[in-house]
Amino acid sequence: MSIAAPAPRVLADALVRPSTRIRALAADAALVAVGAGIVAVLAQVVVPMWPVPITGQTLGVLLVGASLGAVRGASSLALYAALGLVGLPVMAPQPDGGHITGLALLATPSFGYVAGFILAALVVGRLCELRWDRTVPRAVVAFAAGSAVVYAVGLPWLAAVLSTLGVAEGSALFGATLQAGLLPFLLGDVVKALIAGALLPLAWAGVRAVDRTKNA
Repeated sequence: MSIAAPAPRVLADALVRPSTRIRALAADAALVAVGAGIVAVLAQVVVPMWPVPITGQTLGVLLVGASLGAVRGASSLALYAALGLVGLPVMAPQPDGGHITGLALLATPSFGYVAGFILAALVVGRLCELRWDRTVPRAVVAFAAGSAVVYAVGLPWLAAVLSTLGVAEGSALFGATLQAGLLPFLLGDVVKALIAGALLPLAWAGVRAVDRTKNA
C-alpha cells in the first residue's frame, strides 16, 4: 500500500520519503540507528576535564533530535545509551583513551547527562516539529532549551556521585556541582547552540532549493 507524502515536519522527513508503510518503518529504524552512530562518533571529540569532559555529544544530540523529531530522536539517544550499557565503547573516552562500558557507566559522574540526552532530544525534536528549526533565532532558542534539559537531569546525578565520593557535602555540594558540571561548559554550549542553530535553517534552505529545481 502506498502512502501519501505529508508536508515534512523535520529535516529527515524532507530527505527520506518512503512510498509504503513498510518502507517507512524501515526508514525510521535506519534513521534511529544512524542518529545513535552520529552521537557515538561526536562523543569521541573530547576536551578532557574532570569530572565531566567537554565532548561533541551535546552537539550531536541537538542535531539528531532536530533532524529526526521527538520520537525518533529520543529513540536514537535511548539506543545510544543502551549500546554503552551493553558494553560498546560509544561514550566519551577517558583521559587514557579507554572507555567505560557496561553497568559501570551508571556510577560515572557523566551518566546523568547521557540520560538527559534522551529527554533533550525529545524536547528539541518536538520544537522542531513545530518549525522552530526554520529560522536561526528560534532554532538557537530550541537548542538552548535542549541543553538546559541535559543539565536538569545531569546535575542532580552528578551531585549524587560527588556526594557518594565524598567530594563535597551539605551546602558545599551545590557549589561543587555547579563548578564541576555546569560553569565550565556554558561557553561551549552557547557555541554548540549557535552552530546547530545555523546549520538547520541552512539545511532547510537547501531542501527548498532542491525542491524548486525539481518542480521547475
